[in-house]
Amino acid sequence: MSLRQIAVVGSGYMGGGIAQSLALAGATVKIADISEEIAKKNYERLLAEAADFAEQGLFPADAVERIAANLTASASIEEAVADADFIEEAVPEKIEIKHETLRRISAAARPDAIIGSNTSTILIGKLAEAVTGPERFLGVHFSNPAPFIPGVELIPHAGTDESLLPAVEELVALTGKETARVKDSVGFVLNRLQYALFHEATQIVEEGIATPDDIDTIVRTTFGFRLPAFGPFAIADMAGLDVYSFCYASLQTRWPERFATPESLRELVDAGKFGTKSGAGYLDVPAERIPELVAYRNKAYVAIKKLMDELGPAPIHPAPAPTATEPAAMILAGDHT
Repeated sequence: MSLRQIAVVGSGYMGGGIAQSLALAGATVKIADISEEIAKKNYERLLAEAADFAEQGLFPADAVERIAANLTASASIEEAVADADFIEEAVPEKIEIKHETLRRISAAARPDAIIGSNTSTILIGKLAEAVTGPERFLGVHFSNPAPFIPGVELIPHAGTDESLLPAVEELVALTGKETARVKDSVGFVLNRLQYALFHEATQIVEEGIATPDDIDTIVRTTFGFRLPAFGPFAIADMAGLDVYSFCYASLQTRWPERFATPESLRELVDAGKFGTKSGAGYLDVPAERIPELVAYRNKAYVAIKKLMDELGPAPIHPAPAPTATEPAAMILAGDHT
């Protein structure tokens, strides 16, 4: 199955960004919202954004022309989904709104159309209750800003026909993004991890250990610095699972339950599987590839640091006062480091 006729229901910043990405990749996309007026207004916004992104070098030079050729605003949800191969629901994160929208989509779509939801945290199985033919329904979770974040979660529920997933993966790959299949669980993977980190960060602030600014500095310059290249299991394997076990034991002197040693980690360490140093761990990196992995890691970290230095600090703090040789206009324009 090749999915090229697409409808995106919900044309705000999330749905609009998804539609923009698909149209730029060559799919034929219709957007719909609670009214034709809103859909048309968001259509114009998406073209204006594309022009701005192209000017900044973030989109191809012909992005506006490509998106305008492939993207249209529909008068209604029913009109948008009528001929679609794939429909992405991207309405607000309230189950009542999503249920109502999914019922309308189901009633107007072709019986063989695949329906996806961009929900961030709601169980796909719960949303499927509003879908006629729930076997064609799954979560297809993009991240904000959709044009620039490359990862997409695919979440089938218990009744999803999993033979449909390769077609959805192919569609997402068309945009240059990478998919990961995860089971239906509240929060899925992305937000379960993201909110766990945020929760611990707020605890540290509330305990008076560090400020939000200093915590952000630590995250982006230490373990967060590694994350563009490696996930938590690769990082743990390279650090040494025995080291992780020792660190858990130390944390348990203060928080015995909150930082209880994971059972899977305990089992690996007890079996003498310490990660790359022993040739076996969570990811079982072949021993002959360890020198190559270490070289890749070092090259990646140097490249990431170079990129961050080139970008300069994020414009979060007040801009420095202009010097005698630095016009105020340059500061206002963001031309500073």
